[in-house]
Amino acid sequence: MSSTRPEDIPMVFVTNASDVLGDTSLGFSGAQIVKLMSAYAVDANIDIPNGTYPFERQGINKRTALAENIAAFPSEWRYKIIRELCDSSTIQKLNPNAANKIKAQLFSRYGHLNEGANLNNLNQTLVEETKHWLGAFPRSLSIYTQAEAKLSHGIFDRNVLDDLRLALEILLHELLGNHKSLENQLQPLGAFIKQRDGSPELANMFVKLIEYYAKYQNTYIKHDLAIIDQEVDFIFELTSCFMRYLVRISGRASDRAGNLSGPIKMVPQAGESLNAGLKK
Repeated sequence: MSSTRPEDIPMVFVTNASDVLGDTSLGFSGAQIVKLMSAYAVDANIDIPNGTYPFERQGINKRTALAENIAAFPSEWRYKIIRELCDSSTIQKLNPNAANKIKAQLFSRYGHLNEGANLNNLNQTLVEETKHWLGAFPRSLSIYTQAEAKLSHGIFDRNVLDDLRLALEILLHELLGNHKSLENQLQPLGAFIKQRDGSPELANMFVKLIEYYAKYQNTYIKHDLAIIDQEVDFIFELTSCFMRYLVRISGRASDRAGNLSGPIKMVPQAGESLNAGLKK
């Protein structure tokens, strides 16, 4: 009978991940595997079985060597190692689809092992309020919630930005009654704000922010550039502010958000619940 605990990352998963990460042509080299795993071993104060290259054991391939090295760590470290190796620029350049599939499985099955879960710096009050306001727009809300889940587990930064853009685009499609791309919504969006008693100055500022927002997204998503971690939280909160404001002025808030039409407290006072902060 297996001694693996339910919360452990089992050897079969480690082996599958190592087959991707140590692939003959699309994975780390043997020397890279030794260098990376030796650094983890030092940090965790653990001995690994394959710490030199060429490997001492005759006939061992790099996939097996990597799997055995990862297996030497407890599950919390296995989670960290597999996630970070999947995120590495080497793997993301050589085999991103397979690596991201491993990350998705890691997140869905063993996300409880992530020490960094829910430790992002998002304004959680803003996020919860935004979800309330999006209640009348289930498609946009669903994608927004997916982005939050991905960010809370510290994975898929590029996907988080892509989800946020898509959630905003879908919201604009419903509010403006068209199917234009974000870049082509500037004129209709400015008119939408002015028609709802927004000042020309605010409408112009909002449109300019959306213009730069779209340029940022295009740079980091379409051109596949490395994303600065600290900027992801900012983009998340900026998107939230965009969406919440647009729903509020549209007058199409859901019943559960209907009692939020008055001024909203961004941060509840000490001892005050979030629900209290959301009342008029």
